[in-house]
Amino acid sequence: MEPTRFEEMRPGCYDVDARVRDMDINGVWGSLSFPSMITGFCGRVYSQCSDPDLGLAVTRAWNDWMHDEWWSPHPDRIIPMGITWLSDPEIGADEIRRNAERGFRAVTLPERPHEIGLPSIFTDYWEPILRACAETDTVVCLHVGSSGLGKIPPDVGMTILPLSATLFGQQSLTACAEWLWSGYAVRIPELKVAMSEGGIGWVAMLLDRLENIIDRSRYGLGWDVRPADVLRRNFWFCTIDDPSTIDTRHAIGVENIMVEVDYPHGDSTWPDTQQVIKDAWGHVPAPELRAMCSENAARLFRHPLPETVLPTGS
Repeated sequence: MEPTRFEEMRPGCYDVDARVRDMDINGVWGSLSFPSMITGFCGRVYSQCSDPDLGLAVTRAWNDWMHDEWWSPHPDRIIPMGITWLSDPEIGADEIRRNAERGFRAVTLPERPHEIGLPSIFTDYWEPILRACAETDTVVCLHVGSSGLGKIPPDVGMTILPLSATLFGQQSLTACAEWLWSGYAVRIPELKVAMSEGGIGWVAMLLDRLENIIDRSRYGLGWDVRPADVLRRNFWFCTIDDPSTIDTRHAIGVENIMVEVDYPHGDSTWPDTQQVIKDAWGHVPAPELRAMCSENAARLFRHPLPETVLPTGS
């Protein structure tokens, strides 16, 4: 939360060659890199610039940097994800198409846009952007905290850090339910949404609740697809480890779960991700481990894997 010099950071935070070396240390083949404080997790800082022309120019410049400086030196290891212009959905859609034409696979959007002064996901405002994502097979990534920390009590002081980190799952659950009930994934069935850094502990509960309310309260009967099936078809869930809830994976769908390491943040499993997965998921069959640790992400983000992917066996 304080100003930091580059020499105080691990070089992998800003040097892509160093990043790839740190990925090698950790046994990680592909990295999807989110922007952070300078832009906000979803680029909102630029989109809400007091000078819109400058904000749009910097948005495009950031995407050019991602393409030229971060992805292009290691296209086999880095998965390109862009930001877009959030203050005009038509311009935002054009930026998504521009990026997709040169190989971008994903875009980061605000998980709860109404929390940062933008129209809510329940309006038609986002239609051009989300249709552009579906048309270009661009994955929508919703990073927890990309719309702030939610309604935190006013007098928490520095407790805000552990409190907000504790509530990540709750934030992701709320955002996911809102995106689901917005109906966009029903109107645009090709839409792909990845809930980032929210864990999976809440997903089976959400699926149970969706089945409960449609069967008992009849909510959601106006859709051609049951809400729980929409969730399984259009949403993916990212986890650092979730040792207590990995055994809900079959209810969620093994094909919908992806591992993340959160490098270089303080809660990252780097450089011990392999051991963390072994300790938490060692009882999981190898084909399911391969799916959750690499194959699902490779398929979703259209990023080829190396010839040999461990663990092998059945």
